[in-house]
Amino acid sequence: MKLKTITLFAFLSLFFVSAIQAQQFRALVFSKTAGFRHQSIPDAVVAIKKMAQTQVFSVHTTEDANYFTDDNLSKFDVIILASTTGTIFNEEQKAAFQRFVQSGKGVVGIHSATDTEYEWPWYNQLIGAYFLAHPKQQTLRLETVDANHPSTWHLPKNWLWTDELYEFRDINPNIKVLINADESTYEPAKPMGAKHPMAWYHEFDGGRVFYTALGHVESAYQDADFLKHLYGGIWYAATGKNPTP
Repeated sequence: MKLKTITLFAFLSLFFVSAIQAQQFRALVFSKTAGFRHQSIPDAVVAIKKMAQTQVFSVHTTEDANYFTDDNLSKFDVIILASTTGTIFNEEQKAAFQRFVQSGKGVVGIHSATDTEYEWPWYNQLIGAYFLAHPKQQTLRLETVDANHPSTWHLPKNWLWTDELYEFRDINPNIKVLINADESTYEPAKPMGAKHPMAWYHEFDGGRVFYTALGHVESAYQDADFLKHLYGGIWYAATGKNPTP
């Protein structure tokens, strides 16, 4: 009986070690808000957890900024900012976040991640822009301007989307735009003209960043095309893989 117990324990230990080793990468989902709180945040968290199961990566979720220490962040390959808002980090937490990026890791911003940390210039350059305004929710034409990225491989050149449509200020000129908004197809609050990015990526301060302005509405997290778009960005930011299809 004792031998059987030892054998079973050894088998289970091997199983759990194999399961851990099988994970492609490790993601931290952070959804703290100090301003407006989007109703879609729980939908985003649930969707990413389901995504982790099907795409074989591990995920941990928190809204506690005290989790941002060097020891904790070293466990992850990518931090996903799920519609964060406002001033959410103190100086020590900012420093840990910076060191995480500088160590070659990835960051993903969803929707109001650009409505976050307005007094932190490093963050502005990292996330790529700051939120300026948005009109009422509308349908518009989105144009895929770069189909050579994992987040856009599956998208058509032109497609319709309904969402809360962000307009931006203080755009980092080094971002690489993936999706552009056609302002002639909706009524903007603060028009940006022909160059109105809605998703982008870039390398910054040693790390990789992907941002999508989509994802305000709860239904986005049940939309197959949006989820592929989001996972492509997560995969790129976590692994650095961006092969041309």
